[in-house]
Amino acid sequence: MSFRASILTLYPEMFPGPLGVSLAGRALERGDVALETVQIRDFGVGRHRMVDDTPSGGGAGMVMRADVLAAAIDHAAPAGDTRPRLLMSPRGRPLDQRRVRELAVGEGAVIVCGRFEGVDERVIAGRGLEEVSIGDYILSGGEIAALVLLDAVVRLLPGVMGNALSGEAESFEAGLLEHPHYTRPAEWEGQTIPAVLTSGDHGAVERWRRAEAERITAARRPDLLKR
Repeated sequence: MSFRASILTLYPEMFPGPLGVSLAGRALERGDVALETVQIRDFGVGRHRMVDDTPSGGGAGMVMRADVLAAAIDHAAPAGDTRPRLLMSPRGRPLDQRRVRELAVGEGAVIVCGRFEGVDERVIAGRGLEEVSIGDYILSGGEIAALVLLDAVVRLLPGVMGNALSGEAESFEAGLLEHPHYTRPAEWEGQTIPAVLTSGDHGAVERWRRAEAERITAARRPDLLKR
């Protein structure tokens, strides 16, 4: 069974975008991943298919309407669809590798890409949307965030990476940033490969990699060590 992603967006032309090439692109071609887009404006109200309105209480910008977004969600995920419903939002829980792995073993996801100042709070509660953030910054909309999430998930699906072990020693998999990597030539601009990596002593190599991962994590992301 393929991983099925339904993307609710005002800009369906943004997909598959970078997901159409490399590992994700091949997964789409093989049918390991099914990607569909739903144009939210198709469910807009009135002659002009309006999807937003002014914020209650005043303020700048516009807010996506609950009735419009709910109709789009109900179309993409009718009764009985148990896929998680995600709303890409800067106020959401930060996306991490653990959540990515949880999604990768599921049947797919319904992903809502917000725009404007945000979406009506009632649809978040009424349709059980899980707010997900990819970082402490603001984007123009949720589409790029959705692409990031899907790329992270798709590469973990069975058969997508040529070597299944490739995903097990990466940053965040063991709560640490990844160790440094080296390859040929043995010397480049006066810099050489650490001798332990060419020693043939696999135990020493693993100890070196672990120590380097801990060193880099302590220097760059001490918050990971505290967890």
